[in-house]
Amino acid sequence: MADAARVLDALGDGTRREVFELLAHGERSVAALTAALPVSQSAVSQHLRVLKDAGLVVDRAEGTRRLYRIDGDGLSSLRAYVDRFWDDVLESFAAFADGLDPAAEPPPGEPSSTVRRRRRPTREESR
Repeated sequence: MADAARVLDALGDGTRREVFELLAHGERSVAALTAALPVSQSAVSQHLRVLKDAGLVVDRAEGTRRLYRIDGDGLSSLRAYVDRFWDDVLESFAAFADGLDPAAEPPPGEPSSTVRRRRRPTREESR
Protein backbone atom coordinates (compact mmCIF):
# COMPACT_ATOMS: atom_id res chain seq x y z
CA MET A 1 0.00 0.00 0.00
CA ALA A 2 1.22 3.49 -0.81
CA ASP A 3 1.95 6.03 1.87
CA ALA A 4 0.21 9.39 1.72
CA ALA A 5 3.37 11.50 1.31
CA ARG A 6 4.47 9.56 -1.79
CA VAL A 7 0.99 9.72 -3.25
CA LEU A 8 0.73 13.48 -2.67
CA ASP A 9 4.19 14.01 -4.15
CA ALA A 10 3.31 11.92 -7.21
CA LEU A 11 0.10 13.85 -7.80
CA GLY A 12 1.84 17.17 -7.23
CA ASP A 13 2.87 17.34 -10.88
CA GLY A 14 0.23 18.58 -13.32
CA THR A 15 1.12 16.17 -16.11
CA ARG A 16 1.07 13.21 -13.73
CA ARG A 17 -2.37 14.29 -12.55
CA GLU A 18 -3.50 14.36 -16.19
CA VAL A 19 -2.14 10.85 -16.72
CA PHE A 20 -3.86 9.71 -13.54
CA GLU A 21 -7.16 11.31 -14.58
CA LEU A 22 -6.98 9.66 -18.01
CA LEU A 23 -6.50 6.32 -16.27
CA ALA A 24 -9.59 7.01 -14.19
CA HIS A 25 -11.56 6.34 -17.38
CA GLY A 26 -10.04 2.89 -17.76
CA GLU A 27 -6.98 0.93 -18.66
CA ARG A 28 -4.68 2.48 -21.27
CA SER A 29 -1.39 1.85 -23.00
CA VAL A 30 1.52 4.30 -23.02
CA ALA A 31 0.78 5.01 -26.69
CA ALA A 32 -2.87 5.87 -25.93
CA LEU A 33 -1.83 8.14 -23.07
CA THR A 34 0.80 9.82 -25.23
CA ALA A 35 -1.78 10.52 -27.94
CA ALA A 36 -3.93 12.35 -25.35
CA LEU A 37 -1.13 14.43 -23.83
CA PRO A 38 1.21 17.17 -25.07
CA VAL A 39 4.35 15.27 -23.95
CA SER A 40 6.58 12.59 -25.44
CA GLN A 41 6.14 8.86 -24.99
CA SER A 42 9.31 8.83 -22.90
CA ALA A 43 7.86 11.50 -20.58
CA VAL A 44 4.61 9.55 -20.22
CA SER A 45 6.59 6.44 -19.31
CA GLN A 46 8.53 8.38 -16.68
CA HIS A 47 5.32 9.78 -15.19
CA LEU A 48 3.82 6.29 -15.12
CA ARG A 49 6.91 5.02 -13.28
CA VAL A 50 6.45 7.69 -10.56
CA LEU A 51 2.74 6.88 -10.26
CA LYS A 52 3.54 3.17 -10.09
CA ASP A 53 6.26 3.69 -7.46
CA ALA A 54 3.74 5.69 -5.41
CA GLY A 55 1.33 2.76 -5.61
CA LEU A 56 -1.27 4.63 -7.64
CA VAL A 57 -1.16 2.57 -10.83
CA VAL A 58 -0.52 -1.03 -11.76
CA ASP A 59 0.32 -2.50 -15.13
CA ARG A 60 -0.08 -5.77 -16.94
CA ALA A 61 1.41 -7.19 -20.08
CA GLU A 62 -0.75 -7.71 -23.13
CA GLY A 63 1.35 -9.01 -25.97
CA THR A 64 4.24 -6.61 -26.51
CA ARG A 65 2.67 -3.67 -24.70
CA ARG A 66 1.84 -2.81 -21.13
CA LEU A 67 -1.58 -1.58 -20.04
CA TYR A 68 -1.89 0.72 -17.03
CA ARG A 69 -4.80 1.26 -14.69
CA ILE A 70 -5.43 2.93 -11.35
CA ASP A 71 -4.70 0.80 -8.30
CA GLY A 72 -7.61 1.30 -5.91
CA ASP A 73 -5.51 0.03 -3.01
CA GLY A 74 -3.03 2.84 -3.63
CA LEU A 75 -5.76 5.40 -3.14
CA SER A 76 -6.64 4.04 0.29
CA SER A 77 -3.63 5.69 1.98
CA LEU A 78 -4.53 9.03 0.43
CA ARG A 79 -8.14 8.63 1.49
CA ALA A 80 -7.10 7.72 5.05
CA TYR A 81 -4.89 10.81 5.14
CA VAL A 82 -7.66 13.12 3.96
CA ASP A 83 -10.29 11.41 6.11
CA ARG A 84 -8.30 12.27 9.25
CA PHE A 85 -8.86 15.94 8.50
CA TRP A 86 -12.40 15.42 7.26
CA ASP A 87 -13.34 13.56 10.46
CA ASP A 88 -12.03 16.49 12.52
CA VAL A 89 -14.01 18.95 10.39
CA LEU A 90 -17.21 16.90 10.72
CA GLU A 91 -16.77 16.61 14.49
CA SER A 92 -16.27 20.36 14.76
CA PHE A 93 -19.31 21.00 12.59
CA ALA A 94 -21.44 18.59 14.64
CA ALA A 95 -20.34 20.28 17.86
CA PHE A 96 -21.15 23.68 16.38
CA ALA A 97 -24.50 22.50 15.03
CA ASP A 98 -25.43 21.01 18.41
CA GLY A 99 -25.20 24.52 19.83
CA LEU A 100 -27.60 26.00 17.25
CA ASP A 101 -31.34 26.32 17.61
CA PRO A 102 -33.04 26.85 14.23
CA ALA A 103 -36.37 27.55 15.95
CA ALA A 104 -34.99 30.43 18.02
CA GLU A 105 -36.29 33.90 17.28
CA PRO A 106 -33.67 36.17 15.75
CA PRO A 107 -32.76 39.37 17.59
CA PRO A 108 -34.53 42.52 16.38
CA GLY A 109 -33.08 43.77 13.12
CA GLU A 110 -31.67 40.38 12.01
CA PRO A 111 -33.25 38.47 9.13
CA SER A 112 -35.47 35.56 10.13
CA SER A 113 -33.18 33.10 8.34
CA THR A 114 -30.44 33.74 10.90
CA VAL A 115 -29.91 30.80 13.20
CA ARG A 116 -29.08 31.64 16.81
CA ARG A 117 -27.01 29.79 19.32
CA ARG A 118 -29.00 27.96 21.90
CA ARG A 119 -28.21 29.05 25.42
CA ARG A 120 -26.41 26.27 27.22
CA PRO A 121 -27.59 25.58 30.76
CA THR A 122 -25.28 26.61 33.55
CA ARG A 123 -23.78 23.96 35.82
CA GLU A 124 -26.34 24.75 38.46
CA GLU A 125 -29.23 24.44 36.01
CA SER A 126 -28.04 21.10 34.67
CA ARG A 127 -27.87 19.48 38.14
